[in-house]
Amino acid sequence: MSGNGDAGRAAGASLDNPSILPNSVLLSRTEQSRAVERIHMLTIGDLSRTTGVKVPTIRYYEQMGLLPRPERSEGNQRRYSKAEQERLSFIRHARDLGLTIDAIRELIELSQHPDKPCADADRIVVKQLATVRQKIDRLKNLEAELARISEHSHSNQVRDCYVIQALANHDLCITEHN
Repeated sequence: MSGNGDAGRAAGASLDNPSILPNSVLLSRTEQSRAVERIHMLTIGDLSRTTGVKVPTIRYYEQMGLLPRPERSEGNQRRYSKAEQERLSFIRHARDLGLTIDAIRELIELSQHPDKPCADADRIVVKQLATVRQKIDRLKNLEAELARISEHSHSNQVRDCYVIQALANHDLCITEHN
């Protein structure tokens, strides 16, 4: 006989005689799936490396309720599943797009109900787009004002420096940039 499977049959192992099969065979498919998932769990450091999110930020997202409290190993180490890794990637992408914690929380809640209409998610993104456009307008005003100040006649001494004067006296500015 050759291979481990033959050796197991030689010892009398079979589905008809479960007492001599490995414990994993006695588990239901769901239990087996959970056991396999636990084997592939990530530490917080691994999660950080795979998602590009810093460890303190991961803990912050847990405190804010964006990530569930993780399982703990026997050594009390945080352990994260593939689903939690995907959730963290979702959060990171949303943060990269400038979405607030509250907006992300709402989007996560929406994602838990796939049969709901998409209107609420659309509303959140449209609101963020408006915020980004306002910031762009403000930045364009800042750019114009800084360009104007930097192009103004320069002097040799700080007492006559237009940059210092313009910063000290907001009335010298042309655009509003509060």
